[in-house]
Amino acid sequence: MRGKTPTERNDEGMITLTDTDQVTEELGNPTNSAAGVGRVVVTDDMAADVFELAVDGRTAAGLLYSTAGTRVTLLATSVFPQFRGQGLASKLIGDVLDTLRAQGRTATLTCPFTIAFVASHPEYADVVDPVHPGAARRHGGQH
Repeated sequence: MRGKTPTERNDEGMITLTDTDQVTEELGNPTNSAAGVGRVVVTDDMAADVFELAVDGRTAAGLLYSTAGTRVTLLATSVFPQFRGQGLASKLIGDVLDTLRAQGRTATLTCPFTIAFVASHPEYADVVDPVHPGAARRHGGQH
C-alpha cells in the first residue's frame, strides 16, 4: 500500500481526498472528466470559507479555504461518495485557481489533492504563492 492514509468523512458524508491513491486515481484516469455529468456550477460561500461545486443544483464537492490578504490557503477537498470518480474535484480546483488568477490572488496549497492537481497541471504554477506555497514546496511541485 503506497501513500495510504485514512479516508475522512465529515458529518454530511462527504469524503475528503487525503489518500495518495485517491488523488492518483482521480487525476490519473483520463475518463474522469466532469463533462456529461449535468449542469456544473462552482460558487464561493464566503460566510463558510468553502468553494462549492454543484451538479444540477445538488452539492457534490467542496474546497475549504482560509484567506490572508490576497492569499488563499486551500485546506481540504471533499466529494460526496455518489459523485466520486467523475472528475469533479479537478473541475472544482481548476475553476477555483482560474478565479484566483483572474482576481490577482495567490494560493497556498495544504490539501494533498490540490498539490497533486497543480503538479499535474503546471499551467497553474503561477497561482501558487511564491513566498507561502504550502506543502507544494516540500513536494518540489511533484506528487
